[in-house]
Amino acid sequence: MATTYESRYASNPKAVKALDTTELREEFLINNLMQVGKIALTYTHYDRYIAGSATPGASPLKLEPIDPLKADYFLERRELGIINVGDAGEVVVDGTSYALGYKDALYIGKGSKDITFKSNSAAKPAKFYLNSAPAHHAYPTKKVTKEEANKIELGSLETANHRTVVQMIIGGVVDTCQLQMGMTELKSGSVWNTMPAHAHDRRMEVYFYFEVPEEQSVCHFMGETHETRHIWMQNEEAVISPPWSIHSGAGTSNYTFIWGMAGENLDYSDMDTCAITDLK
Repeated sequence: MATTYESRYASNPKAVKALDTTELREEFLINNLMQVGKIALTYTHYDRYIAGSATPGASPLKLEPIDPLKADYFLERRELGIINVGDAGEVVVDGTSYALGYKDALYIGKGSKDITFKSNSAAKPAKFYLNSAPAHHAYPTKKVTKEEANKIELGSLETANHRTVVQMIIGGVVDTCQLQMGMTELKSGSVWNTMPAHAHDRRMEVYFYFEVPEEQSVCHFMGETHETRHIWMQNEEAVISPPWSIHSGAGTSNYTFIWGMAGENLDYSDMDTCAITDLK
């Protein structure tokens, strides 16, 4: 079967305190992504968000509805964001083809019925990272290159968190119902992302880590400010961040991650910042 999926239920912070390492990873880590010839999806009950991947090889992959959607087609009541983290490929939306190179993004609005993923070369497949959220309105499909995105420089080398936030599927660049996506690229010599950490009770979030060098890792931090936990992550893995949780990470090298969000607030700056000295 070309499409596989799993469901994750929402957890409250009191229950998460009691989880051991294995249970914490089973609850929040997504480590089945970028399988050639497959679409792999995780349906989370945090804001009904879906995170996954489509990695076409020699044959195209068609986006089919999964059972939890109870829909005739995948985007009957949803919107979709895509960022290519592999080689060149294309996404065909209702007969219109969009070529996506490395780090190109594509937003597809509610009501698009026929979505197909293709790689230009089976030997060097495209790797389409997917995020999807429920939608109430049909906005136009739009491609966004890294050059067309909003960019914000944050942090410094002195605090090991010098980074560029690349806002791609976000208000002012693309009209969406609730989905937001972009990338954060860490400069050489920096390892901390999203530091100082924050939470936002109005939105959930998923982080997808990539460009993690071979034999290096990222330690992702989550939990309440006064009760943090960590998950060690490898290249091309994702992690679910509940609305009540901080989300931050430190790598053994610099790396890039894709952030995706959904919820009731599209204000990117709506964050509850946590002082570094308050983290426990």
